[in-house]
Amino acid sequence: MAKKSKKQQQPGGTPATVALTAAGVSYTVHAYDHDPAHPSYGEEAAEAMGVSPERVFKTLVADVDGALTVAVVPVAGQLDLKALAAAVGGKRAAMADPALAERTTGYVRGGISPLGQRKKLPTVLDESASAHATICVSAGRRGLEVELSPDDLAKLTEAVVAPIGRA
Repeated sequence: MAKKSKKQQQPGGTPATVALTAAGVSYTVHAYDHDPAHPSYGEEAAEAMGVSPERVFKTLVADVDGALTVAVVPVAGQLDLKALAAAVGGKRAAMADPALAERTTGYVRGGISPLGQRKKLPTVLDESASAHATICVSAGRRGLEVELSPDDLAKLTEAVVAPIGRA
């Protein structure tokens, strides 16, 4: 796979796919027609791609003791805020203000990717990702997912892998 700089980005590319290409990581892009009326971005992605919701991960931004932190958990479950705080050595966690999450990551809600963010944030990947050869995460916009190995995702985001999801 040829490496491309941001200036050589193909039309329709996102900072997430540019980062993956630049890193030389093997990945697959899945595009689908986003329905703004769907109640869940993650569940919509799983349904549209025909992939189990346990393999599709949502990217959430939380505030842990005043520091924004990225949590990557299966769309089939929820984020355990106490577990997230513990994973990064914090005491309290709450969901971040959506506008702040968008400004900081450079992505819109429902399209926030753990990759290629405007500002690199501490990242925690739910340990359930390790049970799959590949997982899907947002590629940086609604209706676009990227499939890659959980090990590659953890390496590229320098993620802590911890049990932060719950059913």
